[in-house]
Amino acid sequence: MPFVTSHMSISLDGFVAGPDQSEDNPIGVDGIKLHRWHLNDPKHPIDEAFTQRLLGPRGAYIMGRNMFGPVRGEWGNSDWRGWWGPEPPYHAPVFVLTHHPHDAIEMEGGTVFNFVDSFDAALAAATKAAGDRPIDVAGGASAVRQAFRAGCLNELVLDIIPVVLGSGERMFDSVSDLNAEPVEVATSPLATHIVYRIN
Repeated sequence: MPFVTSHMSISLDGFVAGPDQSEDNPIGVDGIKLHRWHLNDPKHPIDEAFTQRLLGPRGAYIMGRNMFGPVRGEWGNSDWRGWWGPEPPYHAPVFVLTHHPHDAIEMEGGTVFNFVDSFDAALAAATKAAGDRPIDVAGGASAVRQAFRAGCLNELVLDIIPVVLGSGERMFDSVSDLNAEPVEVATSPLATHIVYRIN
């Protein structure tokens, strides 16, 4: 089984995205506040190091349908191809969790969005695709919760952002058992980065 990691930005009140996701607000209302640490330029040296960690090469990714886009229910005639333009930052197979079938979408730079109907199916396909390279559970909240339930995560990286969103998508709801050991902590003015080993 390849190494499985997840790297998520989270507010002080436990939200990894704001409410009311839409094309105008891909991360929900005010969700962008969670990502200024890696979107700002120039970056603080610690934030730069964790940005490189976030963007490091992976063998495969798993993400939820909400992270892929705002389309809900049947795909219909939607030509949605993700938030990231013609060359997404993944450069590897991405397995999108959805109960609605969709043909694979090939993008520039080696990213292929594949659509699967369960986390177990996504993990099996990602394991086969990744070989000996890591798998990243990219988000959102529901996908990471499913990874917790599956017991497949080896590592969780949290970027704790000093903002309060008040509502949105929570990652730890209904997570009753998580044995996480902090093995690295680094701080900048915009984030506290904590690397947890999951036992």
